[in-house]
Amino acid sequence: MEKRKRRLKDRKDGYYVYDLDSMHKFMPYLLPNRADNEAVLNTRFDMTNAVEYLAKKNSVPQADGFKYTIFHLFVAAFAKTITMRPLLNRFIQGRRVYDRKFLAVTFVVKKQFTDGSHEALAILRLGENADKSPIEEVHDKIHDVVYDIRVKNKTDSTTGIIDKLTKLPRFLLKFVTWCLKTMDYLGWTPMSLIKDDPYFCTLFLSNLGSIKMDADYHHLANYGTNSIFSIIGEMKKRPFFSDDGTYEMKQSVDLGLTIDERIADGVYFAKSVKILKKLVENPELLDLPYDEEIDVGDVCGKPAFADKAQS
Repeated sequence: MEKRKRRLKDRKDGYYVYDLDSMHKFMPYLLPNRADNEAVLNTRFDMTNAVEYLAKKNSVPQADGFKYTIFHLFVAAFAKTITMRPLLNRFIQGRRVYDRKFLAVTFVVKKQFTDGSHEALAILRLGENADKSPIEEVHDKIHDVVYDIRVKNKTDSTTGIIDKLTKLPRFLLKFVTWCLKTMDYLGWTPMSLIKDDPYFCTLFLSNLGSIKMDADYHHLANYGTNSIFSIIGEMKKRPFFSDDGTYEMKQSVDLGLTIDERIADGVYFAKSVKILKKLVENPELLDLPYDEEIDVGDVCGKPAFADKAQS
């Protein structure tokens, strides 16, 4: 991620956005809660090329037999899209707008697919090695996380902290949460907490497809800095219609996105979703390094990289 000189209004995890128009400066005062500013987007992906791509990837033996999956593909596509579209990595806290200093994706890892099995939180820092391809980085980092949780039976540090806090009396626990929220508002939360808190991330991702479920929406939280929540649905055959009314059944995945609409405008979001769609449906693009620009053609009537320098 871009490194900038620290300035007075910056946070540990974000650079204060000084060159912001008056409307976007005013909105956090008029509508201060993230959960009151949710924009919900839904789109369907043709997974025909993705299935072939993953089969080719998995034809080469992987370490510990850890295969490439649809989830890896979506995480990598999100990471590349957010790298190309930096406004998606903005957040609002304390009624101020910030550019996040890193790209982080949070998801839940189930130790076993049983009712009584415990869950652990995984937080991936991505895009820090520009020479590495998104799909390779995501595969390797998820492998390490899943191996630690399911094989070594490690618990994420967030769960460990919560286990201790919930043993406090109610009045003390209420005071602790008030302190956390106040520090968050003022930008005083230390990096030692930010790096392990799932609500201080770019994207919170839920892979419902892994448990054969679909959903369109998940709320955002006012606590923390997470501006995007996405749900990946189950892959199955669905009809794709052509202009003449005929259709073809194809393997597909439905995706739901909940976004804090204050971080950008509708055109920017629509364009970003089209880029995400291009990457998922043409996954060989994810084999290219992060710092290699990708020609995704015109989206919403404008070249994909037209806004990059301005953002």
